[in-house]
Amino acid sequence: MNLDSYKNNPKTAYLAGLYEKLNRDEVETKALAEKDPSMKELVAIDLASIAEQKSALEEQMKSIIEGDKEVDEKPNEVILEVRAGAGGDEAALFAAELLDMYKRYGETRGWSAKIVDQSTNDLGGYKEASLEIKGKGVYDELRFETGVHRVQRVPETEKMGRIHTSTASVAIMPIRKKSKFEINPSDLEIEFSRSGGKGGQNVNKVETAVRLTHKPSGIVIRSTAERSQAANREKALQILTAKLEAAKEEAEAKKFSADRKGQIGTGDRSEKIRTYNYPQDRVTDHRIKQSWHNLPGILDGKFGPIVEALKEFEKTGKKGNEEE
Repeated sequence: MNLDSYKNNPKTAYLAGLYEKLNRDEVETKALAEKDPSMKELVAIDLASIAEQKSALEEQMKSIIEGDKEVDEKPNEVILEVRAGAGGDEAALFAAELLDMYKRYGETRGWSAKIVDQSTNDLGGYKEASLEIKGKGVYDELRFETGVHRVQRVPETEKMGRIHTSTASVAIMPIRKKSKFEINPSDLEIEFSRSGGKGGQNVNKVETAVRLTHKPSGIVIRSTAERSQAANREKALQILTAKLEAAKEEAEAKKFSADRKGQIGTGDRSEKIRTYNYPQDRVTDHRIKQSWHNLPGILDGKFGPIVEALKEFEKTGKKGNEEE
């Protein structure tokens, strides 16, 4: 086997050195058999042992390289989409709080975040919004967030002090370097318009915003964050590809969910996954039956313990004790 690539990799260089030594031992052992035929049986035993050790080292080095490839191929960019569900304005405000929670958590991880598109209500909540997040490990950290998030609290507009229940849905869609989808240009309908919001006079004069419709699926994407029409078009295509991939994976997850060991939910954005209970200062993840207190801190970005608990459950399959 060619050892050059293994010798040049710091993670496999030591193992490659051991492999080279075994190669030398193999040559010397064969030479011994040629010089002294009476040693033939002992040499055969030694050669078998050397071959076994070489095979083990080869498998170990290949495993390390494959592991590195898997890490490199994990998406380091996602589109996080939130949508207000049941609860009107209160649901939109909750959707905005969830988006802020993920942004603040991302700041602690060194990620960058940018709003791609948003639709707000009069109170500053989000009817829906798409957030682009980039950074190492972003998909691995946020992949379990897809689903319905429920909040129980007394809204500021509630005069009688009654607790209301509102919902918002979250979808995490990875942007992959190598896409599984090829989109036919004839399936797309593209419209351009002026971007709204801040940015000076140029924002109102140039049609940089892109609205992209994928006719077969009916999916509509808007991208307004980039400064040029071409950049917004490219971003909209990336998001569309991510949505189509996510839809396929969700369908497959539902189909095979009964056979998936240690799974955390179905990956379906209609599945209720978590409740944020203000009166009891408690956040409960229903999939792993585990609760945490300090709800304001969690919404302020101190979200790490939940992420770690979900990862741990994926490894061990052990659930906590859900409080009702």
